[in-house]
Amino acid sequence: MLPQSAIPLIPQKASFVMVDQLLHADETTARCNFIIREDNPLVIDGIFQEGGLLENIAQTAAAQAGYMASAQNKPVAAGFIGSVKDFEVFALPKIGDELLTEITVEGQVFDVTIITGKVWHSDKLLASCEMKIFIQQDKV
Repeated sequence: MLPQSAIPLIPQKASFVMVDQLLHADETTARCNFIIREDNPLVIDGIFQEGGLLENIAQTAAAQAGYMASAQNKPVAAGFIGSVKDFEVFALPKIGDELLTEITVEGQVFDVTIITGKVWHSDKLLASCEMKIFIQQDKV
């Protein structure tokens, strides 16, 4: 049932969590929100940095993958950013701003998932990119 806390669905732990709630998830899309807090390690002088926006997109993708794995009673696999393409930052948010992040799965080839991601604050697009995420498969 959504929305739900995204934290149990992702491998990252405090203080490096960049998503709060998973608002929507299905096989190809996901949306998460995130309120920027003062103690976030990617906040400098009250501003959430570019790396935080990138990590927010990646963690939204992780929340989608974790949600889908949990729905199938499968373990949540760890993922790693393999590459980032066309990363554009249009504005940086500040402490207290609420981000809405949406990812779309564009394809999957073997253990690589290709996603596009966009981050908004209010109706303003802050950042977008394409990302390749490598999924770590457990060895048996």
